[in-house]
Parts: sequence; structure tokens; C-alpha cells
Amino acid sequence: MRKKPELSLRTRALQYLARREYSRAELRGKLLQHVQADEDSEPSSDSGGDLDALLDDLTARGWLSDARAATQLLHAKRSRFGSQRITHELRQKGIPEELISAALPALKESELETAREVWRKRFGTLPQDASEKAKQMRFLQSRGFSMEVIFRVLKTAEVED
Repeated sequence: MRKKPELSLRTRALQYLARREYSRAELRGKLLQHVQADEDSEPSSDSGGDLDALLDDLTARGWLSDARAATQLLHAKRSRFGSQRITHELRQKGIPEELISAALPALKESELETAREVWRKRFGTLPQDASEKAKQMRFLQSRGFSMEVIFRVLKTAEVED
């Protein structure tokens, strides 16, 4: 009777992983609530250990990968957001710092062009006054672009016109 909660956790984990990539920390958080629900009905002292063993097994089989989860998030967000916002989201999902550090140079390299494209899609015209300029800057800032990149985007737009 002890195997049923683990099977249930394994099934849930596979269902989550079938939909999209998860980081280990993110999947652990999703499954932890089910471990606690199982503990309420059947007391156990090492259910957290069962969860960690399950996550280790999924990682060993190649079904769970922080690197793939980070890559998926980067590809999904890269064309719309700046490096600050993407880095924040990677940290929220529990991606290890070494993977984030490895991804940063490529993000920074394309950040200016991404910011220009986001600005062009949203505004396309130079701000006419200080209020409009502040609005455009706040928008780009909310998308995770640094102030340095924002100034360069607006300055480049002025030069192009």
C-alpha cells in the first residue's frame, strides 16, 4: 500500500513534464502539495525523501532537466523581454545560478536589438514631450530592459529620424 502515493506522484510528475519543461525546484514545488495531501491521509515520516528520490530518478532518466527548462524559457521570452526580467524569471523557477550566468552573455548581446523591436512594435514614433518619453521608458523598463539599453534605443530612434 506504500507504493500508491509514489505512483501517484510519478504519474503527476510525468503529466506535468508532458506539457512543458520544468526545473527541478519548480516541479518539486508542484508535487510537494500532493505529498502533504498524501501525508494527511497516510502518515509517513519520509515522504519528502520519496519526492527527492523521484526527482533524482526523473533527472537520471533525462526527463527532468534544469538546462532544458532554462533554454525553453529563454526561447519563449527572448523576443519580448530584456535580460533583467528573464533573469528574474529564471531565478523564480529555481534555475541554478551557473546556468543563468551561462545564458547572460547571449541575452546581453541581443538585448539592444530586442529592445528596438519591442519599442518599434509598441510605439514606432519618437516621444513628442517629456511625458511621452517617460511613458516609453517605463514601458521598456517594465519589459526588463536596462536604462542603458533604453537610452540607446531612444537615442538611436532620434538619429534614424
